[in-house]
Amino acid sequence: MGVTSDLQLLWLTKLSTGADLTTSIVLTFLVGLFCLQVLAATDKSSGYNPIKYVQNRIKTWQYLFKGQKIIQDGYEKSGGKPYEVLAPDNRYVFVSDPKYIRELDKAPDNVLSLQGAAKQMLQPMYTMQHFNWFVIRGTEGVGFIRALRTLLTNNLPEILPDLSSIIRSRMAELRNSHPTIKGEKHSPVYPMIVKLVVLSNAVSFFGKDLAKNDAFMESALEYIEQTLICAEIVRLLPKFMAPIVGNLLGARLKAQDVIFNTLMPIAEQRVIEREAKAMGQEVPHHPDCIQWIMDTSPRQNPWSAQRVVHELMAIWFGSVHAVSTTITFAIHDLCLHPEYVEPLRNELVQGYAEFERTSVGLPLLDSFIKESARLTPVEAQSSRRSVLKPFTFSDGTKLAVGEWACTPVRSIMQNPEFYPSPLEFNGFRFADPNILGDAGDAFKYKQPKPSKLTDCDNTFHVWGTGRMACPGRYYATAVMKVIMGQVILHYDCEMVEQAGPRFFEWRSTILPRSNTMIKFKPLHA
Repeated sequence: MGVTSDLQLLWLTKLSTGADLTTSIVLTFLVGLFCLQVLAATDKSSGYNPIKYVQNRIKTWQYLFKGQKIIQDGYEKSGGKPYEVLAPDNRYVFVSDPKYIRELDKAPDNVLSLQGAAKQMLQPMYTMQHFNWFVIRGTEGVGFIRALRTLLTNNLPEILPDLSSIIRSRMAELRNSHPTIKGEKHSPVYPMIVKLVVLSNAVSFFGKDLAKNDAFMESALEYIEQTLICAEIVRLLPKFMAPIVGNLLGARLKAQDVIFNTLMPIAEQRVIEREAKAMGQEVPHHPDCIQWIMDTSPRQNPWSAQRVVHELMAIWFGSVHAVSTTITFAIHDLCLHPEYVEPLRNELVQGYAEFERTSVGLPLLDSFIKESARLTPVEAQSSRRSVLKPFTFSDGTKLAVGEWACTPVRSIMQNPEFYPSPLEFNGFRFADPNILGDAGDAFKYKQPKPSKLTDCDNTFHVWGTGRMACPGRYYATAVMKVIMGQVILHYDCEMVEQAGPRFFEWRSTILPRSNTMIKFKPLHA
């Protein structure tokens, strides 16, 4: 059933009323949306050509299914100049030359807005308990950046030892629950990794007690799917219908209610403690994200409990979706390139304990994950900025209000100008040759200089660009290393043969297929 069946699984399963949703329902839904957009945009003026308009709309809807190819084709034809890509709901202008990327990065926040693009993608009014966040960065403070970049990162040495044990135990439980075929366990790797990342984030953000709350954990897992369901449908609707349908869907998708209602009493108690502390009273110490978000909110106008929970819900989505996808593809690559297992395992045996104590290190594993992310990035589109005021690049390319400026991250990361043999996997491409030792034979293509997964430059936009680069990337990288480390230290991996590709595409996103199976074979029975 190809792409359609995977989209069904990811976006529409939770909307089912009991009967299985068929491909015809999905296609009918998309055709209906298309017709509504045509009707909504119909212009009765003398210059209106309905046939030409329908032809153009068909071309824009192709982006939903061929977005990666359309972005790549535009990149190859652009010669480094800005180029446009049209989607059903917007016009995107892609820039790849460092000159234009700097212009994008330096544009004032009230002209090009990262928050505005994220708001359109996630539709938080309908997916995050009516969270109507501001589109201009800093309107309510930027303390969350310090909470993620500094406080969470600095606390990793306290988190990682327990997290390693929790992940190791939970992975064994999940594996044991999977079907046995011809004497071997077959594990659906993507759903399995999503569950491990959800658990990792719950422990790291909220502590082990909340991670034991079954209702919260189930909703925290469902929330990712439900956000994608609601946001994508609302984005494709004509604007006049979006609030009606968005509110109906938001009321139906219950995971956001459970998360909000679970976190709200905790945040309210922290507000009481904050007020008590301001009056000189002693209050408990809470080394978790709830407290850090609260402590870094503006002093003159401290965030309410509701505002703190809204922020946590937004962070939660970002921290699960990209991390779980990246880890899954890295495990795929571990199966596809087994020659890397031995040097990676040797590094982990020697250095994992030090990594737990410091949250840094494991350069070979770091390079392996980075190379996997380079070849199979979650997104082909990065550094998104929504235009709040008309903007013009130095070459004269204009963007109207509501349109997006962005970078073609996948195309840049697979350009032979920046990466020798760019389409060939080399897991130690980014490592320092001096540390490879016996793994030197696997070091095939040397980059101009070693780099880390957390680095951001004009050739690696996984984390965004410049001053807006993801502040949570140090935490995300540590979680990736924990889960990959537990896999490599305790299992041999083999991918079960299957028909068709191991991933599917939608818009600019690439996601693993949920039915790809891995045989995790314990090293020590």
